[in-house]
Amino acid sequence: MAEPARRRGGNRPRNAARTTAPGGRGRPVADPARAAALDVLKAVRVNDAYANLVLPAVLREHALAGRDAAFATELASGTLRRQGTYDAVLAACIDRSLAKVEAKVLDALRLGTHQLLGMRVPAHAAISTTVDLVRSRVGAGAAGFANAVLRRVSEHDLDAWVAQVAPDAGTDPVGHAAIAHSHPRWVVEQLRQAVGPEELDALLAADNAAPRVTLVARPGRATREELPGTPTPYSPYGVVLDGGDPGAVPAVAEGRAGVQDEGSQLVAEALAAAPVDGPDRLWLDLCAGPGGKAALLAALAAQRGARLLAIERQPHRARLVRRAVTGSDGAPGLLGVLAADGTAAPLPPGSVDRVLVDAPCTGLGALRRRPEARWRRRPDDLLELVLLQRALVTSALDLVRPGGVVLYATCSPVTAETSGVVTSVLEQRRDAVLEDAAGLLPQVPDAAGPTPGTLQLWPHRHGTDAMFMALLRKR
Repeated sequence: MAEPARRRGGNRPRNAARTTAPGGRGRPVADPARAAALDVLKAVRVNDAYANLVLPAVLREHALAGRDAAFATELASGTLRRQGTYDAVLAACIDRSLAKVEAKVLDALRLGTHQLLGMRVPAHAAISTTVDLVRSRVGAGAAGFANAVLRRVSEHDLDAWVAQVAPDAGTDPVGHAAIAHSHPRWVVEQLRQAVGPEELDALLAADNAAPRVTLVARPGRATREELPGTPTPYSPYGVVLDGGDPGAVPAVAEGRAGVQDEGSQLVAEALAAAPVDGPDRLWLDLCAGPGGKAALLAALAAQRGARLLAIERQPHRARLVRRAVTGSDGAPGLLGVLAADGTAAPLPPGSVDRVLVDAPCTGLGALRRRPEARWRRRPDDLLELVLLQRALVTSALDLVRPGGVVLYATCSPVTAETSGVVTSVLEQRRDAVLEDAAGLLPQVPDAAGPTPGTLQLWPHRHGTDAMFMALLRKR
């Protein structure tokens, strides 16, 4: 992402640093786009916020739009994605542990490093604006420290720094990949096991690419032709937005369309495409929050004369589901939204024809959109999540009737959360069988999952989140 034209060559934007606060004695006012990016990093660090969710409010607060908003977005998101690499570089440029650097100064240094190593910002502009940002938020002493550190960072480009600070790729390929592609080592190990060493670098690089904004037309409520953008290659409902604010698209503003990754659209399509024996009247989304898949499933169900019931354990997320499904045309196909525990859903056994279990997971397949997730997850999270995933699939098999189907999906390619869960459940359930899901999405090439019959999408192969799908049928 290039810096806006008016900033190139070191020309200062309006209201940027070097002007002073009212009264003439205050600290300099920082460049609004860089100040906004710093606020996003603080929200992620202090409040455990998700960058993509907090960004719109921060951009409004700083009155940013157009190229300035795009610059702030790339600066914040790119810094979070490459934080591991940049921290290794900064550690080589600072004579003390990064843990002893004031947190907001370290955030600013990461922003400056991303401008120097990851964006086409001239070095003098990247350094001076970051120093002004530190001076305005912290003080003159910290600004001098930031200036000295960033000048050291600017001595090499990214490839030269990686060669200097990463372990040798020949003797420690996982350690090298962790630094070169900015992923925690344990995440690299899990992804290497899932995709294989030959495709690992391509997958990790795809995780660091800014995701495209993809829209979905909800069938019967909107058509793909009324959405601006390029049709998605695999989903018949999606377009890739060419630019601009998706909220300004009339169908999106009216709730007849939405923002949804193509991989998530394909999960809903796969469940709808699965054949069932007997009646097909009641569909269930067992883990519906925040509601994107539920909105698409409800529209698909309405076209079949079926209804969707959505269940979400957390009440505030259940409200998000209602909001996502309901538009200016109401909520076609929606039976209701329940705030309930999916592992103990208040429904009679054998009462549902189709069930989607889009289970909570590590989210390691969606690191393009949730760059901070790689730094929050820990290896210990895996066991707790796997136990929950097994319980949810078991509950779904109890709720579905004989001849009905359960689609288990995760936005993670980690084998413990994908084939491991399916194998474990089937070992305990004599009344369920794994069916071949490949025929559900015949238009998607090279999507064989880790277990025969399962599906696995990949960012580097398909341009989607790394969605896993397995189809189970109740005997």
